[in-house]
Amino acid sequence: MSTIRILFLGDIVGEPGRKTVIANLPILKQRESLDFIIVNGENSAAGKGITPKIAIDLLRAGAAVITTGDHVWDQKEIVDYLPTEPRLLRPLNYPAGTPGQGSVVLETAKGRVAVMQVQGRSFIQPPLENPYLAAEREAQRLRAEGIGPIVVDYHAETTSEKIAMGRMLDGSVSAVLGTHTHVQTADENIFPGGTGYLTDAGMCGPEESVLGRNIDSVLWRFRTGMPTRFPIAKGATRLCGAILDVDVASGACLAIRRFSELYPEHGAGPADNGGAPISDAQAGS
Repeated sequence: MSTIRILFLGDIVGEPGRKTVIANLPILKQRESLDFIIVNGENSAAGKGITPKIAIDLLRAGAAVITTGDHVWDQKEIVDYLPTEPRLLRPLNYPAGTPGQGSVVLETAKGRVAVMQVQGRSFIQPPLENPYLAAEREAQRLRAEGIGPIVVDYHAETTSEKIAMGRMLDGSVSAVLGTHTHVQTADENIFPGGTGYLTDAGMCGPEESVLGRNIDSVLWRFRTGMPTRFPIAKGATRLCGAILDVDVASGACLAIRRFSELYPEHGAGPADNGGAPISDAQAGS
């Protein structure tokens, strides 16, 4: 049995998140014996969207595919860039004619791997076409092409949406991994049909924050109801996601484990310290 090991990292938030990811992807690839890396980059440009330069930097650092979500269009230069880079995905369930694409198939040393991006519709803008019908059709198309490993990033607000997507696609894809809410859940599982599942992969961003944003600014907004800016927080950065072992032939998920590690500010520490992250015990001391 040939297996492929895949790392999926949740929403990268601002400069702290992207610098830490870029600094550590090569280290993680070697340490974890990774074959394929997927990152969600939709908050990587100052917390909103992604730029062509950031996408290029992430790909050069070792990401095979970059997924996005509801902030995909927030940086205007991305509209012209998206159609030129098939490894940067926007949600599949945009109407026909939207720039870019919602899935990609890449050749690897162990065979073809597909990645699909879908966006939910509850409490999230814009309300796109039905994500369940779109994902089901695309999974069937990819399977008909003989592709085994298929990973789905479902960018959605509610847990019920994500669980329902995982259950619907069980047996049709290798994994359904949720993004968007920035808080890693503890419900990693392999469903009966062989699909790995995690409701939310979490974020790659500042640990001392509110979803990656400065705490005081967010508290002021909640306390007063007045509009304000939400700058990206500073300090130590946590990378969150999941590591999957997938059977190349069948696409079945053989193992799934959560990934969560804390690094010094901007990831400078691991690069100077042999790749060693801060332990949670050190962080609390």
